[in-house]
Amino acid sequence: MTNRLTLVVATRNRGKTLEFKQFLEDFPVEIKDLEDFGPIPPVEEDGSSFDENAYKKASFTSRLLGLPALADDSGLVVEALNGAPGIHSARYAGENATDKENYTKLLNEMKGITHRKAAFECVISIAVPTGAALTYQGRCEGEIAEQPAGEHGFGYDPVFYYPHLKKTFAQLSMEQKSRISHRGKALEQLRNEFDRVLIWIQQHMSV
Repeated sequence: MTNRLTLVVATRNRGKTLEFKQFLEDFPVEIKDLEDFGPIPPVEEDGSSFDENAYKKASFTSRLLGLPALADDSGLVVEALNGAPGIHSARYAGENATDKENYTKLLNEMKGITHRKAAFECVISIAVPTGAALTYQGRCEGEIAEQPAGEHGFGYDPVFYYPHLKKTFAQLSMEQKSRISHRGKALEQLRNEFDRVLIWIQQHMSV
């Protein structure tokens, strides 16, 4: 294929966009995100699962822009908190909470709790304007650290401890994190099938 396909990542998080760009750099695709377009109304993420929210963001963006769109919904699931913060991970400490406010609230909730098992979960949805979509999923097991550590990453990375490497996600390079993270695993699935995904997109965009 000589033509580069434009694929919109339904996010304003440039760190997230960069991850997608790196994973798909070998394919004839131009990755854009919401910052590349004018004002776009926000999607109300009121789904009851990561799957529903990812699809909602991807399909809304695709219909609005008339381009294939990719969205992921991911979050932290903590066993001792009955799966919280879960789908509310991005706004755990309030609607416009910073990453630090969110993970500080989590550390406060986990005070005195010895059972600290947690997992990051990610669902990626690729949608076209007709509403058709493909779904990819990934999960990474870890623990909630006692204290934040590390300078990299975003979100809950400073407090998500990965026992195999004895580091938090925020102490890993982007390359290290991409190999093991929930988003990395979902992206790996996507990349392994991306030749077929491109054909699927072209078929559905020509409908």
